[in-house]
Amino acid sequence: MEGILPGVFPEWLGDPGFADRHGVRFPYVVGEMANGIATTDMVVAAARGGFLGVFGAAGLTAQQVEEALGRIRRELGPGPGWAVNLIHSPTEPAVERAVVELLLRERVPSVSVSAFMELTPSVLRLALSGISERPDGSVHRPVRVLAKVSRPETAKAFMTPAPAALLEQLVGRGLLNKEEARLAARVPVAEDITAEADSGGHTDNRPLTALLPRLLALRDSVARVHGYTVRVGAAGGLGTPHALAAAFAAGAAYAVTGSVNQTTRESGISEQARALLAAADLPDMVMAPAADMFELGVKVQVLGKGTMFAQRARLLHRLYDQYDSLDQLDEKTRRRLERDIFRAPLADIWEQTEKFWSVRDQGEIERAASDPKHRMALLFRWYLGQSSHWAIRGEQGRAVDFQLWCGPALGAFNHWVAGSFLADTRQRSVVQVGLNLLEGTACLARAHQLRCHGVQLPAQGWTFRPRPLRQAA
Repeated sequence: MEGILPGVFPEWLGDPGFADRHGVRFPYVVGEMANGIATTDMVVAAARGGFLGVFGAAGLTAQQVEEALGRIRRELGPGPGWAVNLIHSPTEPAVERAVVELLLRERVPSVSVSAFMELTPSVLRLALSGISERPDGSVHRPVRVLAKVSRPETAKAFMTPAPAALLEQLVGRGLLNKEEARLAARVPVAEDITAEADSGGHTDNRPLTALLPRLLALRDSVARVHGYTVRVGAAGGLGTPHALAAAFAAGAAYAVTGSVNQTTRESGISEQARALLAAADLPDMVMAPAADMFELGVKVQVLGKGTMFAQRARLLHRLYDQYDSLDQLDEKTRRRLERDIFRAPLADIWEQTEKFWSVRDQGEIERAASDPKHRMALLFRWYLGQSSHWAIRGEQGRAVDFQLWCGPALGAFNHWVAGSFLADTRQRSVVQVGLNLLEGTACLARAHQLRCHGVQLPAQGWTFRPRPLRQAA
């Protein structure tokens, strides 16, 4: 008995509505990496390759983000096909508000919001400003919002319409008008929900095979109540075609990669940091305190092999938990901090910290003046913040302190590309990485179809080796 099974193309993976809505060819997102590690060059290359590229705006000032938007628009024009990240800043709400103001003023087409534990007035303003009713009765939304979440309760908040109390607050402050608030009751806060599993940076370390089905079921229950549906994509742990194929087979509308893109030539980290990441394997990732949510005890996933950042950051957080002020530190501990971690007297580090916050948020300095524990937290956060910038700059003598956000997907990716042209980081472009992942995923999807039709394939039928692929015009 003979037959022909049609091929599977990368464009057919996922939900075609995602590509239509964001103006891209593939259901594939080159995800945000903070401090501009997901550079403007990465965003432009991704967009030209048919992917949705997200600029890593977290940790940058509004002025830096504005300059980056100008560069992206000069390269890509006014259309869709690219995005910017908005990260939740619970300790710096003024920064969050300033970035939202900028994104709205510059009419950024898509925004990936991340690390939100609850809805804030700022994120609602971003999602709902400018919405209007079309002649056919549907709701037009000028900003396409993707919400990256790892908990069902957070996902539900973004899948459902905005709470009336927050809408009233925004209308009362003149940040939304009454028509926008009325239409908000008919739409979800975000049209796309990204299920963030075991990813680099901020993560709950959830397995994708548990998280994604849970959010897909939640999407269906929300659809029965509200009469609309949202798309659910997958992120975290996606470093090989097998991982992407599993995500799409489980129902993901799109896939988001992050850690693997740090090793590409478009990423905003130093060659030294890139080499450390390219040598990483599955067991080489650890959890460490997060700089932006240090006092809340939030952790991020980072590279453990080749750097002592995680151990030193954990030490600082233990001291923060144990003591109420820097004055309580014993002399031995103080000398250790000044010698091994800060490499300067604590008084000098505080002077730098005070200078930074006097520009960024004077309120932090005022609070530190009356709260010695907060002063200690700001000083310890100096190290956590600088460690990422040292990795970006390739700071001489500070490689042991590099903070490199990554998840186990990177180890899987490095193993997959070993012996191929992508083993050389100089050959790793964001487009070649994305095209190879998608092409391999399509091949595996077809192999799975053949097996479901009773065709037994040899082992090589389930293997895709990276190869130079031509970018379509």
